[in-house]
Amino acid sequence: MGVVALNKEEIEEIIEKLRNGEIKQYEVTKEEFMEFREVLIKQKDKEQIRGEAKKGGGVVYTHVNE
Repeated sequence: MGVVALNKEEIEEIIEKLRNGEIKQYEVTKEEFMEFREVLIKQKDKEQIRGEAKKGGGVVYTHVNE
């Protein structure tokens, strides 16, 4: 059984939940990182979504209101 990757729609839904405060943070694995980033960099408010690298290659994303 392989790793189930997030699709573009799921990633956009996660970003929207970060944006509206429905979730405080979301952690992606190193395997999901490139796909998540590809969707994230196309967002109008991408500067407000911050990623913090974790040991092992994962990244925790949070939304910052500035």
